Amino acid sequence: MELGATGLKEQPFRSQGRPIVFVEYAGQRAASQFLHDVCAHRTGLGLLQGPALSGKSTIIRQFAITEKANRAVAVVNGSGLNTTAMLESVLREFGYEHKFDTVNELLGMLKVFIQQQTVSGRPPLLIIQNIHAVNPSVLRVLCELAEIRVRDAFALRMALVSDRPVNYIVKASAMGSMFKRLTSDCHIEPLTMNETCDYLYAKMRHGGCLDPDKVFPGDVCDELHDASGGWPGVVDRLALLALAKADRCPVTPDHIAHPAIPKSTRVLEPAHDGDVLGTKPVKAPTLRLTYNGQLLKEIEFDGTRLLIGRSEHNDICIESDLVSTCPEYREIVGVAA
Repeated sequence: MELGATGLKEQPFRSQGRPIVFVEYAGQRAASQFLHDVCAHRTGLGLLQGPALSGKSTIIRQFAITEKANRAVAVVNGSGLNTTAMLESVLREFGYEHKFDTVNELLGMLKVFIQQQTVSGRPPLLIIQNIHAVNPSVLRVLCELAEIRVRDAFALRMALVSDRPVNYIVKASAMGSMFKRLTSDCHIEPLTMNETCDYLYAKMRHGGCLDPDKVFPGDVCDELHDASGGWPGVVDRLALLALAKADRCPVTPDHIAHPAIPKSTRVLEPAHDGDVLGTKPVKAPTLRLTYNGQLLKEIEFDGTRLLIGRSEHNDICIESDLVSTCPEYREIVGVAA
């Protein structure tokens, strides 16, 4: 269907870049409040988790825009970055374009900036996206930044973001400087059925459609919610696809695709009889590391990736010259709890 047939003057369901309009809903407000709490807490360091297409980037972007009036904010995608690239990215986000020759110079400049901002009463905020995919050398630097104090108080506020549970990262033995600062753990929640309808209509109206209910009737909004699981990014993609498939208004339930729905990062299982809330967290599997029949270590594992190597910042550190200092990535399948 042509956009003009719906009254739209521009595409409301963008898959890249900034959304056409920022739509608030309960899950978004809770995540934004979490970021506010991280900034306000004297030891503020928190974990923000939500599956792919759950709206993390949109929430972070909007929060950064509003919070920059109060403090310097750096948002960095840590996936694939080495230490130098990470430090350069953070400094650039904080407004520094100076070139330095060594990691020590970069780190020194960043520390000075963090301390100066904190002394002035504006402790900066660092948001690292895809924390599950960072290099162990980057984790070492983040631990060093987490230790910076001004007047016996922690300086840098930090939010670690991922599309999967990442408690296992800060619980690693080498991550003690982060774990002792951990103040909160937020899992993004999806749109409810009513919020899905409001979300769709808000974007349609902002795109120029005066009567969005004539394009997406109530039953189609409900179908979109069920097909997407309420995750905003999936709602956008399914709505865009439905408009492309329909030849006239209104869109019908037959035009709605039903892909695999992303799973919440808050893993739950049915509760036993007598549990009040009806659900309870699943116990994380335990990996037992042995050598010659002797138990060396037990690792509670709630992620999808395990780092193995000689560096102490790996999940499994093996002190042997036969083991590389670089991490090896292993998917854990069928580990018994």
